Amino acid sequence: MSARNLPEADKMGADQETTSRKTAIQALFGSSSSIFLTPELKHDRPHLQGSLIIKDKAVNHCQGGTEAMLQSRFERAVSCFSKAITLQPEQTQLYVQRAEVYLQLCDFKSASLDYKHACYLEPQTEAYFHRLAFVYYMQGQCLCDQGMILEALESFAKAAELKPNYKPYHTRSLACLTALGRYTDCVRLVTNLLETDIPSADLFTLRARLHHQLNQAVLCYYDLKAALRLSPNCGQAQSLLKELEEAAERFHQQAVTKAVEGELADAVGKISTALEQNPEKAQYYLFRGILYRRLKDFIAAIEDLALAVEPRDAGAKSPEGQKPEDYKALEDDAQAQLVLTYNDFAVHCFSQGFYSEATKLLTKAIQEQRDESGLFINRGDCFLKQKEWLFALADYQQAEELDPQNTSIWLRLAIIHNTLGLHSLGTLKFQEAANKFSTSIKYNPGVAQYYGNRAKACFRMGSVEEAKQDAISALILDPTNDELVALLLKLFPGCSLSDVMSSATAATVEAQLMERTQTWKLTGSPASRLSDKLNKMGIGHNTENQSETDFQSSFSVDDVETRQKPSVSLKDPLKSKEQVVQAVRKVLHERQSLYHTGPRLASVHLANTSEPTLSAAKSSYAWKTFERIGLNC
Repeated sequence: MSARNLPEADKMGADQETTSRKTAIQALFGSSSSIFLTPELKHDRPHLQGSLIIKDKAVNHCQGGTEAMLQSRFERAVSCFSKAITLQPEQTQLYVQRAEVYLQLCDFKSASLDYKHACYLEPQTEAYFHRLAFVYYMQGQCLCDQGMILEALESFAKAAELKPNYKPYHTRSLACLTALGRYTDCVRLVTNLLETDIPSADLFTLRARLHHQLNQAVLCYYDLKAALRLSPNCGQAQSLLKELEEAAERFHQQAVTKAVEGELADAVGKISTALEQNPEKAQYYLFRGILYRRLKDFIAAIEDLALAVEPRDAGAKSPEGQKPEDYKALEDDAQAQLVLTYNDFAVHCFSQGFYSEATKLLTKAIQEQRDESGLFINRGDCFLKQKEWLFALADYQQAEELDPQNTSIWLRLAIIHNTLGLHSLGTLKFQEAANKFSTSIKYNPGVAQYYGNRAKACFRMGSVEEAKQDAISALILDPTNDELVALLLKLFPGCSLSDVMSSATAATVEAQLMERTQTWKLTGSPASRLSDKLNKMGIGHNTENQSETDFQSSFSVDDVETRQKPSVSLKDPLKSKEQVVQAVRKVLHERQSLYHTGPRLASVHLANTSEPTLSAAKSSYAWKTFERIGLNC
């Protein structure tokens, strides 16, 4: 090819190259440079320049490599493309073509190196990166077939990194991680897929199986629920979910057995395992809440019972197709148990002296169950301990409205009115004090102190006759009280104690007192009326022997498994008063010897005669009551 046939640009380039070469030779060798001017470098033979020769040779090698590929002579093709790359190392396409030849030879390492170089030369070409990912994928497949799982995982990870949105690369990584037993990494990888891609039932089911393999039953359960929400007919999810529910029921039955045997801690462990297998089963929360209450772990019991009461969708609560009325019964049971737990917790706080906390807990219980008198009684006791007399009175009155024939409420009302009467007496409000003492006597006519206090108030008001009658009544009920003896002698100046107690006035007062106490006994009912709901849950009252200075809460709880009637034990005031009269007469008419060194007045021990106790089934759980509360009136 002559110079005139060359394109104009090539001729200009050839001229510049020749000029620069001559200048460089002249500068280096001076006058001796003429020996380097061979005929090949002259302007009349530009086609013999080195760059053009190299380019032509590279093209020839490239064509030879292409022909060799078509003929499946891959070694020959590799050799041709390698020679072409040696001549023109900046040609990206040469690396790509040789990489494809290496792929045909399954030389994935060499192919990946060539595609890496191509990506380096042309980083803007995304297709090269995707092809490199495919090379890594193929390499990982071969390594996996050879049992080199760790090396295969590395290749799949590189492929997924280059093409993150292509799921097959990730799934192959999951397969390798599973083969290596790295289930936690599998869960992390599936979670990333769920976050970056559209969630599917298959992915949730896959993660559920991984959680199941890691013994993470709760997470497994919720993943299966998510899978079934996306695809209700997903057979794998349904099968695994049924397996979990059956396992949960087995643990539930074991927990029931442990609870019956009295091994409550072991029962809690079993039912907790059941809840891990089926965390949306409200019955399990109810059962564990009862166990926690019996173990006096009240905070945990409240949490479980609140979860049992918490509304859920029908599918979650009734996998076996329970009826709506069953849901209502379950919620009622859980609600009642929650009230009982609040009460038990309050009793525990009360016994530790935390009266304010007990009050708050009882307030919560009352908010849930406003028609149970026992809750108001217990909260009134808390207010009483905190000397919140008016609040205590309000609660006792509310309890009386709910259960007007409950004598345990009457005893408390008598105490609180007596306390308020003493306060009025101290502020010189004698009429107000007398009225309050009269109310105390109405609620509990068998306490000497109430009559003595009213006698003091009447005496200060000038009502001497009323004061005399109250003083005699007080002394009949408590003949060993020296303060009452002094008050009586002050009201009957010039008379001895025996004269007063043997007088017609004393006989009349004694008859009235016996009639009053008999009427009180017949009117009152020793057991509190229970609401139907709590009665079904086994709640009852223990009304024990109580006086104006010594009583305890009547509201108590029983287990949901027991159905028993309350036991009743009350003092018979009439027989007690007859013994008091006999003792007084004995003291007054049968005086001891003057040389006797013991007490001159023998103390009277009142016999406790009780009404027949109602039969009740033996409970495996003690009734919850407050400790005894005493008032120094």
